[in-house]
This record gives sequence, C-alpha cells and structure tokens, in this order.
Amino acid sequence: MADALDEREKIMESLVDEEEGEIVEKKRWVLFGLPWTFTTYSINKDVLTVNTGVFSKQENDCYMYKIQDVRLKSTVMQRWSGLGDVVCYTGDTTDRELVLKNIKHSKEVKNYILKNSEVARLRRRTLNTLNIGAGEMADDDMDV
Repeated sequence: MADALDEREKIMESLVDEEEGEIVEKKRWVLFGLPWTFTTYSINKDVLTVNTGVFSKQENDCYMYKIQDVRLKSTVMQRWSGLGDVVCYTGDTTDRELVLKNIKHSKEVKNYILKNSEVARLRRRTLNTLNIGAGEMADDDMDV
C-alpha cells in the first residue's frame, strides 16, 4: 500500500513542471495512447486551460476555485492503453463540465486538480453551498 502511494507521488513529481508549477498533457488516441491530436491541457495551481484546434484555435480557461468536483472515467480500452477521462464539474458559466479526454496518468491528474481546487477555494475564501429544496416551496407557503 505504501509502495503504491510512493509510486503515485513520484509520478506526480515527474508530471509537474518545476519552473512553471503546472501539468501539461495532450489528448491521445485510445489505440496505443499516441498523442496525435491537437488538444492540450495545461493545469496549474490557479487555472485549468484547454487548447484545441489547428486552423481555428480555441482556448478555454477555468479558474481552479470554480471546480467543485472531479470524476475519473475509463473504459476497458482506455485502461488497456493506460489512459482515462477526467471530468471536472465547475461553477463556470461557459462549461459546466470540462472533460480532459484520453490522458495519461489520469488518476494522478484527477487528484492534483481536486487538491489544488480546494487550496484555491481556501485561498480565495470562497464557499460552495448546496441549494437544497429551493424551488420546491408551494405558493401558499410564501409570505406576500
């Protein structure tokens, strides 16, 4: 168990660029995990950036403090190739779900995003709350 944790920490240290303090990953083909696509994911302590396209480039940013939850999904073919999808559920207005498709070391990337999003929320002193039961109130229960 401790060996697996040490291995994950070594992988995370190798993924994070020392100078920039960010992870840069490319979207890959599921078959053999080759990075022959034009989508790049850059993750640092403040912002998650998705760059796509060749002729028509698009850049999408999401602040880390807006990421509320992270999920890891992987199919049998993805696991066979050592890949996975990291789904980030955000409070961002442009994209409620940011999907980092077919990336290597997806579990470590998911943990990095989850940890740094919590740190960013604490640093900005933001609070996520659930609005339970809002909209379920009957008209006669409301004071007019």
